[in-house]
Amino acid sequence: MFKEKEGLFPWIHKFAPRKKVGMLLLCAVSLAVFLWVVFVDKGEAQESNPPIGNRLFREAGQKDNSTTIESVERTNAGQSASTVQPPPPVFFKGYTIPPGNPCESFTLPPPPADKKRTGPRPCPVCYLPVEQAIALMPDAPSFSPGVSNLTYIHEENSEKPEFGGYPSLVQRNDSYDVRESMSMHCGFVKGIRPGHQTGFDIDDSNLLVMESCRGVVVASAIFGAFDLIRQPQNISEYAKGNVCFYMFVDEETENFLRNSSELDSSMRIGLWRIAVVHNLPYDDPRRNGKVPKLLLHRLFPNARYSLWVDAKLELVVDPYQILERFLWRKNASFAISRHYRRFDVFVE
Repeated sequence: MFKEKEGLFPWIHKFAPRKKVGMLLLCAVSLAVFLWVVFVDKGEAQESNPPIGNRLFREAGQKDNSTTIESVERTNAGQSASTVQPPPPVFFKGYTIPPGNPCESFTLPPPPADKKRTGPRPCPVCYLPVEQAIALMPDAPSFSPGVSNLTYIHEENSEKPEFGGYPSLVQRNDSYDVRESMSMHCGFVKGIRPGHQTGFDIDDSNLLVMESCRGVVVASAIFGAFDLIRQPQNISEYAKGNVCFYMFVDEETENFLRNSSELDSSMRIGLWRIAVVHNLPYDDPRRNGKVPKLLLHRLFPNARYSLWVDAKLELVVDPYQILERFLWRKNASFAISRHYRRFDVFVE
């Protein structure tokens, strides 16, 4: 073996000069040293710095009583990104009114014996005191299965869109199929902001105040000067300072109120704040009155609860008492009074 090596070196020297052989050996040694340094440094870096994913999970595990959950998502490029998931939503689950309350032994009277008597009659209702009703106001919304992502359809490019748009028969039937994500016609299709260039226009000063209502809203409407404004009765001081009372009127009703000296520059009549509506979408005042009645949630997008009172009726109970009796106590999302003659919602 040794003789073979001795024979190899003379063979190399035979075909290559000494200077070139030296340079070849020097390059080979330099390459070996470079590769050794690269692999050694890479191994030390991996031992001293754990992977990003391990670091994130270790830091998340060291936090106690944390309300967020950290996760790692791998992208197509092989990189890691940390995302923070929000805590699960909190829902109101109802309550049981405390014992000894005035409504504990309350029972409804029997129906009238005469079945032909279908006219209006008083309906006895037991309400809790105002202070107790206010204290029972939920801190969180009720769970409502169904739509979690709702968007409204706009038709800005349409030449003359109706207030509710032009839903096809397929779209109309499809809107009755409640899903988690839906896009549907819901009034104000002409503009982006309800009440602003939508065919049911309200002054911007009123829109700003309406958007700031974040609690309870009591609303009514008079179009065509058909009714008189009736002031709410038996309203607590807390409700007077925290509930938004809004009365929507058209220009005809506004002129009637000014001529009768009921309305001045303050745009208030008693508890009611008067909001004048311009550019009404319909010629029939009754159809215009249905807009705030059915779409109050769009005019007051930040309000938690709303109470609609027809202009021909008078509110005689504090709003918090009504909400406690018909919504909070039953953990309901919607309540409507039953008409004494018309029982079908489409007929009504």
